[in-house]
Amino acid sequence: MIEIISASRHNEQSFWNTSPLGISLRRLMFDFRLKHHITYNNHTGLGKIYNRRIGSTSPDDVLVFIHDDVWIDDFHLGDHIIQGLEQYDIIGVAGNLRRVPYQPSWAFIDDKFTWDEKKNLSGAVAHAPSPFGQISFYGKVPATCELLDGVLLAARRSKLNAVDVTFDPVFEFHFYDIDFCRTARYRELRLGTWNIAITHASGGNCGSEEWKKMYANYLLKWKD
Repeated sequence: MIEIISASRHNEQSFWNTSPLGISLRRLMFDFRLKHHITYNNHTGLGKIYNRRIGSTSPDDVLVFIHDDVWIDDFHLGDHIIQGLEQYDIIGVAGNLRRVPYQPSWAFIDDKFTWDEKKNLSGAVAHAPSPFGQISFYGKVPATCELLDGVLLAARRSKLNAVDVTFDPVFEFHFYDIDFCRTARYRELRLGTWNIAITHASGGNCGSEEWKKMYANYLLKWKD
């Protein structure tokens, strides 16, 4: 079985009827392998919510952490997640083959939001308020990466627990993903992109005051 894990500010009814992820999961109900663990009316940091499932005693081993504003365009999601985790310990839809000092995201190399060179990027994500949006193609997939985009991350619970890899709850909604990736790489887990079709309904909130605060905390923790 595969656990789809997300947090939403929607209430339960609104999540299933109006959110991109809720509508997508309803469409995928034919796949009996997919289970969901959704935190509704959420204001808790993603790290805490994701860690609950990592620490769960559930026998379901495959975990998919995903934003609630994601349309799942891929009706072979389950197969593609399992295939990706046969090659890598953690997979995502977009990532960077390298990491440079003080890098604030998988794609940007500085706090001026300068994109890294295309040769260092991998993956593809569509963007639109509705499914099957305009595709941003970053680079060849699959590819071994140092950092992955937190819009979708998948891993096996057993693998994370074996080397004590969790999300740092300090990073509630920003930097939780690259901090997670750096922890995983420190524990010598393999990260990579995989072909999974999604449309992201938002572009993030880089540069906000909360983002700047979390960036300072991130640099304090990792020093570079």
